Amino acid sequence: MANTFVKNDLHIIFHTKAQTTDVLDNDLARLHQYIGGIVKGMGSVLIEVGGMSDHVHLLCSLPKTMALADFVRSIKTESSRWIKTLNPHYYGAFAWQEGYAAYSVSTSVLPKVIQYIRNQEEHHKVRTFMDEYKAFLKANGIDFDERYL
Repeated sequence: MANTFVKNDLHIIFHTKAQTTDVLDNDLARLHQYIGGIVKGMGSVLIEVGGMSDHVHLLCSLPKTMALADFVRSIKTESSRWIKTLNPHYYGAFAWQEGYAAYSVSTSVLPKVIQYIRNQEEHHKVRTFMDEYKAFLKANGIDFDERYL
């Protein structure tokens, strides 16, 4: 076969590091836009990005030439470096948590995941991030030890 054809759509979730600063509401949209630019710059197709002041939901394709761990590390490193330039005093100690969650998403459920990401503010009025995170892990059959969440 002359070409390589790959479509790995992923829902990626990562959280701010404990004891760090959350993203200010007026910087959140710019952060999501910046993350979208990072994703596109690595050859990924951005489908949706959103979240809250303490976490990000990203729906995108994994570039066919990049390992997932490298992809997520680059997004977190570059976005963390960038947000510190917005307000060095406030964001000086900003960092993303080392870990992340990533789930493959079937094309048939992409609209549902997009809506889920767009409705984060409403969703988190009734469910904490940790409850959400555990539910995703369980729904995707991922074993975890709560001590390390």
